[in-house]
Amino acid sequence: MTERVFIGLGSNLSEPRAQLHAAVQSLARIPDTSLRAVSSLYQTRPLGPQDQPDYLNAVVQLETELEPEALLDQLQSIEADQGRRRDGERWGARTLDLDILLFGERTMNTPRLTIPHAGLHQREFVLYPLNELAPDQEVPELGLVAELTASCAPNGIERAGVLE
Repeated sequence: MTERVFIGLGSNLSEPRAQLHAAVQSLARIPDTSLRAVSSLYQTRPLGPQDQPDYLNAVVQLETELEPEALLDQLQSIEADQGRRRDGERWGARTLDLDILLFGERTMNTPRLTIPHAGLHQREFVLYPLNELAPDQEVPELGLVAELTASCAPNGIERAGVLE
């Protein structure tokens, strides 16, 4: 069965625009998965420590036949290929961050994966690009993306063009 999935992308190191471009190309090559849409880029302040560069963020829509943790394995492999190290500070600077935001209508909470993504409804860097792709998407137990976006403070988010 094919599921509609939304992935959040973020980068603030090693040419973030190039990192996100490479990530989208890699996402399009995941087995049993199709890339359906890519949001605009958004420049945002870092979550957590402020002594790091601003982030570039985007959201992509995929359709996949993979199970959630199998998709997570693919995402973590892409992150590693692009220089992501998981031994650093929580919310620290990174070359690439890929997060499963929504996976169809599923909800889950395991030691490895929480769906919908924890904090999704409070994070402008996720909601603004997600709203661009799917304003009428229901976030299980939280409401529609458009409503969540309307109630989320922009915190200085700025549109930063598109990925080419």
